Amino acid sequence: MAGTLAATETVSWGVLYYAFSVFLVPMQEELGWSPATLTGGYSLALLLSGLAAPFVGRWLDRHGPRALMTAGSGLGVLLVAAWAAVDTFVAYYLIWAGLGLAMAATLYEPAFATLVHWFERERGRALLVVTVAAGFASTIFLPLSAWLVDRVGWRSALLVLAGILAVATVLPHALLLRRRPEDLGLLPDGAPPGAGAEPSPPTVVRGMRLDEALRDSAFWWLTVALFLEAAASVAVGVSLIPYLTERGDGVGFAAVAAGLVGAAQVGGRVLATAFGGRLSQVALTTVVFALQAVALVVLVGWQERVGVLAAVLLLGAGRGVVTLMRAGLVSEFYGRAHYGAINGTLALFLTGARALAPVGAGATYAIVGGYGPVLWGMAAASLLAAGAMVGVGRQRRVDRAYP
Repeated sequence: MAGTLAATETVSWGVLYYAFSVFLVPMQEELGWSPATLTGGYSLALLLSGLAAPFVGRWLDRHGPRALMTAGSGLGVLLVAAWAAVDTFVAYYLIWAGLGLAMAATLYEPAFATLVHWFERERGRALLVVTVAAGFASTIFLPLSAWLVDRVGWRSALLVLAGILAVATVLPHALLLRRRPEDLGLLPDGAPPGAGAEPSPPTVVRGMRLDEALRDSAFWWLTVALFLEAAASVAVGVSLIPYLTERGDGVGFAAVAAGLVGAAQVGGRVLATAFGGRLSQVALTTVVFALQAVALVVLVGWQERVGVLAAVLLLGAGRGVVTLMRAGLVSEFYGRAHYGAINGTLALFLTGARALAPVGAGATYAIVGGYGPVLWGMAAASLLAAGAMVGVGRQRRVDRAYP
């Protein structure tokens, strides 16, 4: 299960999410559309993927991932192929609206929901397998897409990517994914049923309902913390290269520094899984958010290049850890039974943060005339996120003391 999702998530992220940036310039040159028009379709897809997340979560809780992720992959294949033939604004935006739904049905949210149902003791390792593999999606598909565009043009390149997506995701999702181990007479973590004992019936899967989670103060503290972290992460992502260029580091160095963020994510996930048992998930997430704030202070305050490299490594490692921690925290707090609905609702708020962050960063830049204040603001947001995680821990202690 984990191996299947590791492979399909890598390809899905690479084709549906990361490859887009490679096609901006050739599409602009051929079609004559503005960058704002082209990125508007991509933004629409991200927005719709977030709006669809709660509905996707409820489907996963009731029916499992097999049909949904297979259909999402198939839809993605058709729409990437349709993108290769696009020549009107309306068609372009309709295609990206559909790709947003394909993202919601195939990227991390349904994959994490599947792993939460299939693993308990080994959940951290399973999440690590999938996220480490998918962490290389940009490393693989950005240069591959650029090479294809250079060799055969952007339209044919999209057809090749659609073919890769079809082969690598549709059949694996259809043939190998299942709802949960109890449905097959198995137990989580691959453990066989006890000798002479019947496996637990499929109905005995415990967890808090969505309406109960929404009445839990810890859920809202967690939402605030992750909202602030998501906003800070996206704002830093869109501001890092312009900031470094603006202060005179050069476009080449700025691009290398930004690329290190992705590589550091993988290292952060490995370290968090290896040493995470020494801290609770709440404590580890709190520390990570605080270190994100420290990294941004270093980025702004230490003007030498070694300071930049230290900062981006911390930022990337923190971002990678947060991806793991979010899945783990929701499952730890609320169980398996309604994980999809609860995590999908949380994802809706985080999509709002990701959509607002670039606009907020651009508006702040326009007001103050520089990226330094933007990064200082994101450092403050990361520090507030750490404070909100303290609230999560305090509320959880209250809940355990007064059941």
